[in-house]
Amino acid sequence: MIDDIDISNSPKKIRKPQKKITPQRLKNIGLYYLKRFESSVSNLRCVLRKRVNAYAKENPDFDKQTAFVWVENVLSEFERLHYLDDARYAEIKVRGYLTSGKPERYIKIKLKQKGIAENIIDSVLSEQDCNPFDMAMNLAKKKKIGPFRPTKEERKEFRQKDMGTLVRAGFDYDVVCDVLAYENE
Repeated sequence: MIDDIDISNSPKKIRKPQKKITPQRLKNIGLYYLKRFESSVSNLRCVLRKRVNAYAKENPDFDKQTAFVWVENVLSEFERLHYLDDARYAEIKVRGYLTSGKPERYIKIKLKQKGIAENIIDSVLSEQDCNPFDMAMNLAKKKKIGPFRPTKEERKEFRQKDMGTLVRAGFDYDVVCDVLAYENE
């Protein structure tokens, strides 16, 4: 029965050719991206460069180096107009990570991956109230582990597993021990 199906006539997805990359098009792509997401300068640079590379792949005679200069011009204009601000981006991300119970080490790594400078990360983190115990407790509460397990028997049984979860999340061993020793009444 399955052998009777003819798939040779099935419609193939036809890719539309990339639109021509111009300085104005790059600006529009950047504005549309920033309308939907807050971004760091480095992250938006990657997004725009991907678009340039995709167009250049289809059009080998296209000059990528000139387009990369256009990307830098767009980025500098966006920074001048305060559409892009690494400090603002870092502040938003740090607040979100802290709310979800992420440790300081995790936050630093994530922001470095997005191209945020070390001094900006440190200044934003110093402005926030970062108590590792409270952050670990938030994560434990969210995941219902450690002191948030229903019974003492479950707490004993899953102690190693809960400890592993918190350590892998980036919390120090001492903080993890304090969280697991906490009595939630």
